[in-house]
Amino acid sequence: MLDRLYNVSIMNKLSTEKRRQVVAALVEGNGIRATVRMTGVSKNTIAKLLVELGAACADYLDKALVNLNCKRIQCDEIWSFVGAKEDNVREELRGTFGVGNVWTWVAMDADSKLIAAWTVGGRDAGTAYGFMQDLANRLTNRVQLTTDGHRAYLSAVEDALGSNVDYAMLVKLYGSDRESEVRYSPGECIGCREIVVSGKPDPQHISTSYIERQNLTMRMQMRRFTRLTNGFSKKLENHIASIALHYMHYNFCRVHQTLRVTPAMEAGVADHIWTITEMLSILDSKQSENKAA
Repeated sequence: MLDRLYNVSIMNKLSTEKRRQVVAALVEGNGIRATVRMTGVSKNTIAKLLVELGAACADYLDKALVNLNCKRIQCDEIWSFVGAKEDNVREELRGTFGVGNVWTWVAMDADSKLIAAWTVGGRDAGTAYGFMQDLANRLTNRVQLTTDGHRAYLSAVEDALGSNVDYAMLVKLYGSDRESEVRYSPGECIGCREIVVSGKPDPQHISTSYIERQNLTMRMQMRRFTRLTNGFSKKLENHIASIALHYMHYNFCRVHQTLRVTPAMEAGVADHIWTITEMLSILDSKQSENKAA
């Protein structure tokens, strides 16, 4: 989806340092308007840089995150919206993907904290199938997989991984709370139920704690995911580009507190901590290739 965005011409030749300032602001959870105030760069220029760099990061992640030796994978889906909340979508646009509810499916290595795969789509069986197929193609060995109780995972995991997985669902049970129905949070969790689906998953590692904590990281580091905000994505392309930029920075640049290295280093995908300038070099290289072609 993002490949065609490489053809967008580069902004009015910002210096590398100015581009670095813009990206640094974005990956720390600032919205585009806040970044305008912080850097003095125009809104349209920032948006263009976001889309172009996001496309380059998505392409790099797709090629770099392969042959992964993960042992334990946790998966979850996180809700957001594009253009308008589902109830406010115009009648003629209802049911159109990219307007209203949009879900980001994420797979995380519980040991290295690496985001191994992610997909943007609906919360449906088709998206689940594509997501699990993508994850399966990146793994080299049998893994223990834990998801929540979303039924779309059942057939998707079976089709993608077959019997080569130790798979369990962790279903959380919530109490009835009228107040929670008008808030953006579930009711009080009163228990969990472990359901072994296939293989022999280790009961001690049937957990979604790490991926649920990653949901918080997404909401803190991407303004578009913040609850009750007017900084939501207005275009699907910008939304996807923002996620790609976030995961490039998270995997390769951000030192994890418990690991003291980046997730990519812990997973053996990188041998050093990347800088934002190195992230920008991905875009520069891609643009040079396009010019040469």
